[in-house]
Amino acid sequence: MKIVLAFLGVILILAIFALLYVVAIYNKLVILRNRFRNAFAQIEVQLKRRYDLIPNLVEAAKGYLKHERQTLEAVINARNSAAAASSRAAQNPGDAGAMKELSGAETTLTGFLTRFFALVEAYPDLKANQTILQLMEELTSTENKISFARQAYNDAVMAYNTTREVFPNNIVAALFNFPPAEQFVVESSQEKEAPKVQF
Repeated sequence: MKIVLAFLGVILILAIFALLYVVAIYNKLVILRNRFRNAFAQIEVQLKRRYDLIPNLVEAAKGYLKHERQTLEAVINARNSAAAASSRAAQNPGDAGAMKELSGAETTLTGFLTRFFALVEAYPDLKANQTILQLMEELTSTENKISFARQAYNDAVMAYNTTREVFPNNIVAALFNFPPAEQFVVESSQEKEAPKVQF
């Protein structure tokens, strides 16, 4: 009888230890998931600032670029698409589809901004406009902040994904529905650098 009670005691202790281990893994996954979500929120802040600067920049340049209306509208449309994609990605930063949509929209926007900057360089009066210069400087600074925030986000996603994939964490992740998170991947070499502004 004492042997049976001792055996049951050992099993109970092992069950408690296993339960505490599962709780620890679960809590670590929650912490890492919240960390990458917070990192995306930092990207979102910078993207919003970027989206707010673009219409001001286009409006300031409108008077000089009246015959380039199509390019100006394309920049604004790309900005609106990127803002919508950012909003969808913010709802669930771990969603692969939303992150790919955001990455594509940002790549498109960067392409149109590059064309816009090329137009600005072609107009000496526009290059000399203080409002344009200030807005372009702020936009370039914001682009740099986005790059840093994206790097922090991707690092947080990598830590989360690595933790959820190792054994026995992968079992706990599957049991409690911790899907893999998608990194904010740059899809073109053009997006890897902030737009260059040269005067």
